[in-house]
Amino acid sequence: MFEELNVLNGEKLPPPASRSAVEALPNEKIVEEGRRLQCPVCLKDHVKDETPKRMPCKHLFHNECIMPWLAKTNSCPLCRYELPTDDEDYEAWKKEKKRAKEREADIENLHNSMFS
Repeated sequence: MFEELNVLNGEKLPPPASRSAVEALPNEKIVEEGRRLQCPVCLKDHVKDETPKRMPCKHLFHNECIMPWLAKTNSCPLCRYELPTDDEDYEAWKKEKKRAKEREADIENLHNSMFS
């Protein structure tokens, strides 16, 4: 039954981001006051000398906004870029899903090369 709760529309619900991935996120010091940089979570402007977290997808978030989010799920709240997790089953499922997509593309390319 618990497994059923972790699946929505055939997709596994993502677990929290791994501690090491979260700790590796860089803080970026805001040096310009004039650029209107907003935190996509709270919609407040980043201010000079503040040090928000920079996600690998380049989105900036206040620490107090992104840290609780990443404790619940492993993706950027704006673009859904996924950070690694500590959940081996989820990581294996992600790899299998990626392989299936690649196989599908390979089959389509083969089909197109044979019949076009």
